[in-house]
Order: sequence, then structure tokens, then C-alpha cells
Amino acid sequence: MRWQGLGFSLLALLTGFLSLFLPPLLPQCEWWLAAWLILLLGVPHGALDPLFAQAFWRIKSRAAWLGFILVYLLLAASVVLLWWWLPMVFLIGFLAVSVLHFSGDLSSGATFFERLVFGTAVVALPAAWHASELLRLFSQLVGANAAQPVVAALQLIAWPCMLALLCWVAWALVRRKNSDGWRTMEMAALGLLALTATPLLGFAVYFCAMHSARHILRTQRFTSVAPIRMALVAALPILGLLVLSAIGWTLWPAGADTSISARQLQWLFVALAALTLPHMLLVERLRLTDWQSRP
Repeated sequence: MRWQGLGFSLLALLTGFLSLFLPPLLPQCEWWLAAWLILLLGVPHGALDPLFAQAFWRIKSRAAWLGFILVYLLLAASVVLLWWWLPMVFLIGFLAVSVLHFSGDLSSGATFFERLVFGTAVVALPAAWHASELLRLFSQLVGANAAQPVVAALQLIAWPCMLALLCWVAWALVRRKNSDGWRTMEMAALGLLALTATPLLGFAVYFCAMHSARHILRTQRFTSVAPIRMALVAALPILGLLVLSAIGWTLWPAGADTSISARQLQWLFVALAALTLPHMLLVERLRLTDWQSRP
């Protein structure tokens, strides 16, 4: 787990350095880079949900598995409907749920305050120096009228969050406790990444190198399942997601004034939000026990 945290920190440092000294990628290039990173390295961690379903609910029969899949898909569909009918509520809910979910990524032993600052930093810090870019992305996702007040609120949250993050890192360095060192490194790396990288690129790096990678490692440790079996378990849900994505892309609601880039962004993040709800309901009870409970 520590080596994974070190890898994320180095990648975040490199991304932040390049973001400071090189011009940003063209929007379409950034979109494709982020999309492929998320699909290939980020989404697979959620495809391991059948392992948790089997462990917690002792699912064995075909009927039980069919019921699990049906409930999972209905929860995901409810998020898509919320985006369609109440886009501002969808965006606020997605960001709030993301803060809660990402707060669990810190290493074992983190306090409630540390987790709150960490999860908030993922969502709010990009609004400090990249508010216009964030507004552009959110406007493509839910429309400008819904996006503007949300980005304005994130800007207000970003500066206290940055101050809290800096104070905590400084305090941890003064204490110089070995148990705090790795978490300090991860929080500092996240702060640098969220402040310097463009919102879409920064999120992709965090989601893949921290959130997804750490979840996969914790899943392997918790379930004691061999990596090859984990890959086989994840293969079928990923294949199903690709099929559903192809169908969804064909039927995806798009207005006459919706550009192809806006439609792509909607597809990616609405799909992520839809999958996050059932994923969280399944694994959050374990996260709240710091991944210590056994099935």
C-alpha cells in the first residue's frame, strides 16, 4: 500500500510540474487521454463488486445473482434519471457523494478531519485556480444555469480547504511521526495535483493512480483472492459495461446545440456517477470499519 501511495505521489508531482511549465493539452486530446485512463485503469476497481456481494450476502444461486444485478442496474438508472430531470441536484449530489467516497482513500489510521479535508480537496481545490475550466466542464455536463452556482460554491470552499490542507501538512511535519509520514505525502501530492493540473486531467490521474489502485489492493488483501481470479471476475462486468455504453451512446439524449465533446463528457461522468451509487452502497460499510472486518 505504501508503494502505491509513493507511486501516486510521484505521478502527481510529475503531472503538476508538467502542468506548470507546459501548455495545456487541447480539450479533445485531454478528453481522450482522461477517458481511456478512466476506462482502462479506473473503472475495473468497480468491476470487483461481485466479490463483495458474494462475501457480504453469500450470493450463490443464479436467481440471487440475477436479483443483485437487477438492483445494481436499477440504482444506476435512477442516477441517470436524476441527471435528466434535476441536473443541479444531480451535480450537487454527485460531488457530495464523491467527497464521502474519496475520503476513504487515505491510509489506515487517518482521522475524520484528515479524511474530510482529503475528500473535499479532490472535489473543491480545482476551483481555486481553474474555475473557468471547471465551469466549462460542468456546463457541458448539466448546463450553464446549473453549473454556475455550484462552481461559485466550490470556489468559496476551495480556499478554506487549501488552508486546512497546508496547516495539516505543516503540523504533521512538525510532529514528525512515522505513522503520519505517508499520509502527509499523499495529502501534499493531492493538493499539488488538484491545484496545478487542469480539472479533467487531475481527476483522471487521481482516480486511476490513487482511488482505483488502492481499492484494488485493498480488495485483494480483504478477500485473499488471487490476482488472476480478480481479473477474471472483473472481465464480465467490464464487458457488460462496454456493451451498455455502446447502447447508451446510441440512445444518449442530445440536444441540437450539444457538441460532440459535451456529449462525450456527459456520457463519461453520468456513467461514473450512476455506477458510484450502487458501488458505494456495497463497499462503504467496509470502508467505515477501515477495511478491518472480515466476511
